[in-house]
Parts: sequence; C-alpha cells; structure tokens
Amino acid sequence: MGIGNPMETTDRTAKVHTVHCPARRTLELLSDKWTPLVLYVLADGAHRFNELQRRCDGISRKMLTQTLRGLQRDGLVHRTVYPVVPPHTEYNLTHLGET
Repeated sequence: MGIGNPMETTDRTAKVHTVHCPARRTLELLSDKWTPLVLYVLADGAHRFNELQRRCDGISRKMLTQTLRGLQRDGLVHRTVYPVVPPHTEYNLTHLGET
C-alpha cells in the first residue's frame, strides 16, 4: 500500500478513486466558466432571469438555465416563483451560497 491521501478510497472493481475532500468538491462546483460570474451577480441580491442574462454578458439562455439548475441542485441558489401573470421568477443565494 502506497502513501497517499488518507481520505481517498479505491473501488478495486471499477478502478476509480473517490476523494471525500471539501476543497475538491468546492472546486468541482466552481470550475465551469459561468458559475463564478452568476454567483458574483447574485451576491448583490435577488435577480430575475433576464436581468441575470444581461449582467452575465455573453451567456446564452440555455447555459444560464443549466448553470442555475446546477446551482439549485447543489443548494447554492434558491428559485422563487410568484404566481402572477406573466410568471415572475427570482433567483437568490442561499446561506450556503453566500458562504
């Protein structure tokens, strides 16, 4: 047995290394192109989708949607839908997202 990360485990059947390291998980969450920018914009407070798209210059609607869904899934962003016509949706950071 070699010397390595004590938090690293190896699945011998799949030959996959699984690392349970908070710093690595944080880097995975923030490693794409748009996530840091979206989080930076949301640090100012709640924003609607179109406002986010304007403030994140160059991001497509599809990419913004995917980024927001991923951030929601990971618990960093909260989506609030107001039951009015037309629908009004706002995004803001959760407590975890603020930290």
